[in-house]
Amino acid sequence: MAQVETATKPVVIANPGPLGLSGFGLTTLVLSLVNSNLLGSNLGITTALPLALAFGGGAQVLAGMWEFRTGNTFGATAFTSYGAFWIAVYFLATGGYLDSKAANFVGNSGFGIFLLAWTIFTLVMTLGALRVNGATASLFVLLLLTFAALTGGALGSSSTLTNVGGYLGIVTALNAFYNAAAGVLKDVSGGKDVLPVFPFR
Repeated sequence: MAQVETATKPVVIANPGPLGLSGFGLTTLVLSLVNSNLLGSNLGITTALPLALAFGGGAQVLAGMWEFRTGNTFGATAFTSYGAFWIAVYFLATGGYLDSKAANFVGNSGFGIFLLAWTIFTLVMTLGALRVNGATASLFVLLLLTFAALTGGALGSSSTLTNVGGYLGIVTALNAFYNAAAGVLKDVSGGKDVLPVFPFR
């Protein structure tokens, strides 16, 4: 008896990038408003903690796992890693290691080492981003500068650098929103670029 071959339809995976970028951008924006002291000293890190665990952490890790499924090593590494970063920040804060006010990050050498490690990691990821497109590259350059300023603020006991890191983080978050919007609009427009991402090739 001849075997009947059945055709299997490929599983379509939606682009997880906008989800990861939105989780990253929104959480970064809220914590950066704290670090910049733009809205006053009464705003503390506890404002950002639910986002750090659920959206910046959980949603980004999920986006990273789906990026693995699409075969995007860069996206998978970035989203999973920065999702883990936000989850770690949540546990550092709820475990009492970080004080509730952003000003108390200044001079926290332990947190400074934590940020320094993430600065180095972000430098590595920036090298990869420089081969993706202009929009992604600019996001990682801004993130690298943000981490560097926050690291300097923590290790050098400089509230000014922490504030600068906050302002850089706000710009970084807005850049992430742009990247997320570019991905969403491209998908709903049938693959047509609506917002330019400035490809290198």
